Amino acid sequence: MATITLRVSEEENKFIKDYVKINNYNLSSFIRDLVIDKIEDDLKINDKKILGALKKSKKEKHYTHEELWKELGL
Repeated sequence: MATITLRVSEEENKFIKDYVKINNYNLSSFIRDLVIDKIEDDLKINDKKILGALKKSKKEKHYTHEELWKELGL
């Protein structure tokens, strides 16, 4: 199992540890779950962006290179 080090101020450290203790969480599991949730949320957002762009591209007019050259007068 790998270890990741996280640098926080003494004030942040106390705040996090107090929160974890009050809510009866395991510190390592708590932070790991937050990081994984953030990554999953970001990936969902990226999926939505990709699907939106794909949907938009289907509505756009497409040109062959010959049509583009003709339009540009080349």
